[in-house]
Amino acid sequence: MNKMSPTTDKLYEHDFVAWCEDTVAKLKSRELDSLDFDNLIEEIASLGRSERRELKNRLTVLLSHILKRRYVNSPENFRGWELTIIEQRRQIKNLLQDSPSLKPYLGQIFAGAYDDALEEVRFEYQRTEFPNTWQFDIEADALLAKTYWEE
Repeated sequence: MNKMSPTTDKLYEHDFVAWCEDTVAKLKSRELDSLDFDNLIEEIASLGRSERRELKNRLTVLLSHILKRRYVNSPENFRGWELTIIEQRRQIKNLLQDSPSLKPYLGQIFAGAYDDALEEVRFEYQRTEFPNTWQFDIEADALLAKTYWEE
């Protein structure tokens, strides 16, 4: 049974950093009876959601810039789009390296990320035709390396 003190609960509500420091200290000293388990569980669960949300956001940005680079005839913007593609790929690789269990999630979120990217580029470039579906391989290795605009 959780014997959390009222001050621990209040600490979480009023000073999150102090609550984190207090929780770490209690974990290190194995003071399990005084841990704020409800908030600790919530925070750990939110870390996973945050990582998944970041992956989807970065994938959406990556796809929108690949679409722009592939389908928008604007050579003066190519370099900027390519730099964004490089950066998003780097960040996605880092996320997957830190949390390999996110790799299958990439396939699960791909369609939604593509729809979001498509909505963005269609709004920005209304005179450009973009495909309704991704026309290429969706394997992580291809997404993170291939230059789709050179085909």
